[in-house]
Amino acid sequence: MRQHRAKITLFGAVFLSSLTIWAVHFQQDQERKTMYQGVLRDDERRRAKMKQREENLLDSKRKRELYERTQAVDSATAE
Repeated sequence: MRQHRAKITLFGAVFLSSLTIWAVHFQQDQERKTMYQGVLRDDERRRAKMKQREENLLDSKRKRELYERTQAVDSATAE
């Protein structure tokens, strides 16, 4: 009977240890995936910001060309 309890205890300890190790690896994998999604969101935000800046720059260039056509601009005062 004693050997039977010892085997059950050993099996239980091995099972719980294995379950704990699996759970930790599973949690790490989930955290890694979550962090990677954050990187993808940051990249998308950065792309959107750069696109907006390019649009603003083009808009500013169009406005400047329009103003220069309607008004005389001295190159010395433009700087």
